[in-house]
Amino acid sequence: MIQKIQPILDYLNRSFGVYNIKGIYVEPRYWMAVALGVLSFLLVLTLARLRYLYIHWSVSKPSLSMIFWGFILALVIEGFLMVFGRTMFTEILGWKNAPKPIGTLLDIGRNRFSQVLGVEDYPPTYQSVISAYERLERDQKKKVTEYICK
Repeated sequence: MIQKIQPILDYLNRSFGVYNIKGIYVEPRYWMAVALGVLSFLLVLTLARLRYLYIHWSVSKPSLSMIFWGFILALVIEGFLMVFGRTMFTEILGWKNAPKPIGTLLDIGRNRFSQVLGVEDYPPTYQSVISAYERLERDQKKKVTEYICK
């Protein structure tokens, strides 16, 4: 039985030739061309089905409600991230230090959002540190004194 299909396998495994594409040598075979044709057909079929589903998609009350709550949740999460100096955009891209124009926009948005929330980000002063120290309990004052005097 293997002898009967061996000529077919040999034919499918023949190459069209060797092609140089930007320094990469590609040697396509007949079975690759058939696979590419089948995959292209499946892609067109999938896109046609997706188009059909989107055309027949209706925006009803429950879907509008979910869009509304999703938008509100995204705003809340973005607000919390902005208070900490980040955004979803920079978190998704994995930027530790965003480029200068984007960083400037993030700082402006963070400052405005902090003003809306009433969050004040003042640097500690001598008097604020002393007043915070005086409000500590006796054992906590000892720990702070030991830590500073080391």
